[in-house]
Amino acid sequence: MHISIIGSGYVGLVSGACFAELGHEVICLDRDPERIALLNAGGVPIYEPGLTDLIARNVAAGRLRFGTELAEAIPSSEVVFIAVGTPPDPTDGSADLSQVFGVVRQIAPLLTARGQVVVTKSTVPVGTGDRIEAIIRAEAPTSHAYVASNPEFLREGEAIGDFLNPDRVVIGTNAAEAAEVMGNLYAPLADKTVIVNTSRRSAELIKYAANAFLAVKISFINEIADLCEQATAEVQDVALGIGLDARIGPRFLEAGPGYGGSCFPKDTLALLRTGADVHVPLRIVRAATEVNDLRKAEMAERVRRAAGGDLSGKRVAVLGLAFKPNTDDIRDSPAIDLIRGLRAMGAELVACDPEAHDPQGLVFGALSRVVDPIDCVEGCDAAVIVTGWDRFRSLDLTKLRSRMRVPVLVDLRNLYDPLVARNCGLVYHPIGSAPLQHDLVQEGTR
Repeated sequence: MHISIIGSGYVGLVSGACFAELGHEVICLDRDPERIALLNAGGVPIYEPGLTDLIARNVAAGRLRFGTELAEAIPSSEVVFIAVGTPPDPTDGSADLSQVFGVVRQIAPLLTARGQVVVTKSTVPVGTGDRIEAIIRAEAPTSHAYVASNPEFLREGEAIGDFLNPDRVVIGTNAAEAAEVMGNLYAPLADKTVIVNTSRRSAELIKYAANAFLAVKISFINEIADLCEQATAEVQDVALGIGLDARIGPRFLEAGPGYGGSCFPKDTLALLRTGADVHVPLRIVRAATEVNDLRKAEMAERVRRAAGGDLSGKRVAVLGLAFKPNTDDIRDSPAIDLIRGLRAMGAELVACDPEAHDPQGLVFGALSRVVDPIDCVEGCDAAVIVTGWDRFRSLDLTKLRSRMRVPVLVDLRNLYDPLVARNCGLVYHPIGSAPLQHDLVQEGTR
């Protein structure tokens, strides 16, 4: 099938490369000529494991190309995906749909009369498809295009596997003709997953509901971690014990510094706004967001306590800036709140992350960066593991201790066995475990 994908960001690029891998002919479009030039030159503007090779293979096979001109692609496409950003409105958290509707107005006159399917891949609130349909009918009354919702469920760092081996594919449309086209599009995956055919509005809500539920799980286990610290219990054991219940499951029950990224923060806010619009308060979702905001804000205080109560003039190493491993995405990363908090407490900061970057210093400000994590902790009074990169899971803890001025390691991802860390001479502070009485900071300890 011939597919156009408008928006060559994270979702658009991954989806385009994967559709091409399934045998479809795909053109990824973007209004940014520099991004398209980079892609045509063989570069990839984002970090996602396996994506560079996947794109190169399908470009070489002639199934994937990139461009900026909608008029050259839309008329011949059977399916047109919209994969542009829907960032939160700064005033009320609702999804900003201006890019989505802007694209719809651009493509409407280019749609033919033969029943193309316009699909929202972007995460959009309930009823967005209705508004898109109305715009198309007004702008191009003879097009006979159908509008469908096909939400993505791609985890950054694991997106290619999620697309090619999905838990489910959700197709939302109110027209049998569109459902047939979308079924043909996903036919190569039909024997390995569940295809959920539903109404357009239900599909739009499925995406938000899924992310909100996962956010609830994360906030829940983080509160349980706080309880474990006070009740002399181990959160990892508690998470294992409840995660083995098939009704609950183990995923997203890892205690940490709170969730971030491009999905959960904005999607929970957008869902709350949708609920407010129809006078449904969604108290559980609101509680999850409040717990998460407080969680991220409290992490700097956790480091201050571990370092003896005063960070003024002390050097702290921050290991991890991305919101999760295997991505360069720093959007709403817990590291942002942590760094702001540590700076406010007077700490001198140095950071290490394999992929995350902030070239203009717009998010982290002027932040000293070191490539090697062992070099990063040189002369530090404390180190904080913020992101669970594999590189941080296999550190030589004895060498790490020897390079620090004061061997305090605050592990916000529980990457190490506490006894192993302490036997290496570290004053080790994991999440969700009661601190041992002998874990006291002594100034100048080596």
